[in-house]
Amino acid sequence: MSQDNRLVHIVDEVPELDAARAEGHLTMVLVLDGFLDAGNAAARAAQHLIDLTDGGGSVVATFDVDQFHDYRARRPAMTFNRDHYEQYDAPRLLVRLLKDSGGTPYLLLSGPEPDNRWEAFARAVRSVVERFGVTRVVSMGSVPMAVPHTRPIAITHHANNPDLLTGESPWRGELRIPSSAQALLEVRLAEWGHDAMGFVAHIPHYLAQLDYPKASGALLENVEIAGRLTIDLSGLAAEAEDREAEIARYLAANDEVEDVVRALEQQYDAFERAEESGSSLLAENQPLPTGEEIGEQFEQFLAGLDGPDES
Repeated sequence: MSQDNRLVHIVDEVPELDAARAEGHLTMVLVLDGFLDAGNAAARAAQHLIDLTDGGGSVVATFDVDQFHDYRARRPAMTFNRDHYEQYDAPRLLVRLLKDSGGTPYLLLSGPEPDNRWEAFARAVRSVVERFGVTRVVSMGSVPMAVPHTRPIAITHHANNPDLLTGESPWRGELRIPSSAQALLEVRLAEWGHDAMGFVAHIPHYLAQLDYPKASGALLENVEIAGRLTIDLSGLAAEAEDREAEIARYLAANDEVEDVVRALEQQYDAFERAEESGSSLLAENQPLPTGEEIGEQFEQFLAGLDGPDES
């Protein structure tokens, strides 16, 4: 047994996947918490998938999280009850077998993004993909952007095979960005002959620290198409409506913050017009609020909204 195989324990027999193997189509959804998760959008989407399956699905593969997690950088929570410690929330990085609304089985790999040994992690994921016959890995992520919450959620589509792309990229040219374990995995899977693709939601930066279920729903809508799955999104839609109403109430009572949102709307619309006309990606005479201005206004904004752990 290779060292990489010892990093993940895979269940030997999973009869529920036999039909998927026979049909030649099995999707694995990938969500790694931490770096690519503004607005908790991807993690909330993953939890929604788990909640939709009775019992949260069955675990079919478990990674040795001790080999990947930096406990001092990301200390797990635990409870101190009067005079003793209890309820340690151990980090878990695992693969679940879930079923969509129509009974179609698929896999979900979720947990904290590895802090180290990314190459070893990628090889361990390869073992899962090849053991179960996964035909497509679909990842979800989200990043903070200077966009208003009053406009549709923009999604960046990416794939290691151009035939997999289901939408146009909002970007032009080449960008140098910080890497992630998810991004590296997509590159390595291509080298090993496995299809991988994903979606990154653009989150209004002033909402990046709050749960933003509207983006979770947008991500899962794309996962449905890419993974050939049927997902009940009604629960997320209700959460999104409640959050939007909360934001609207706060903006109505705070003119300064509303002014900043309006400036973002003008910038967003100017970009859209420029893209449609093909004239320029840069909009003229539409100044974007400065980072200092946005920061000052939305410190007040965030203080007026409930946090993700509150009702």
